[in-house]
Amino acid sequence: MPIVLDESGGISLIRLEGDVNIAMAVEMKSLLLKALASGNELRVGLESATELDVTVLQLLYAAERNAVGAGIRFTVEGQVPKDISVAMADAGFDKFPIPMEPR
Repeated sequence: MPIVLDESGGISLIRLEGDVNIAMAVEMKSLLLKALASGNELRVGLESATELDVTVLQLLYAAERNAVGAGIRFTVEGQVPKDISVAMADAGFDKFPIPMEPR
């Protein structure tokens, strides 16, 4: 399953695996809304993702804006894979739309 929500320890972690694209947008939006509704800190794990399309980036950006507005911390857990960073730079993005979790 390319999108998994783990809600444990007071943190909502959404793990993205493989190619995550528009075909998964409804599921992704649903999980983001569920995680935001919990009020828990929200993290997204990308280490197993190989590709994110623009729809997914838009959903993450919108969720980050909603989290900020609700006072919920929302960060990327771990590193953004190099292939995704390169693709984003090629598309004109200068940074990932969610802050990185400090190590």
